[in-house]
Amino acid sequence: MQSGGKNNRESVIDENLKRVFDEALEEGVPDRFKDLLDQLKKQDEEQDKRS
Repeated sequence: MQSGGKNNRESVIDENLKRVFDEALEEGVPDRFKDLLDQLKKQDEEQDKRS
């Protein structure tokens, strides 16, 4: 009986982790991070031009 309870618990945990992960993927990247990435790309381009 104990192993059945453990398997059920693990199954519930797996389902919850998958749900949370899927929700995080659906949120996407916040605008402030996109802006930061754009700034970093511009800095890299400027450094490449100088080299």
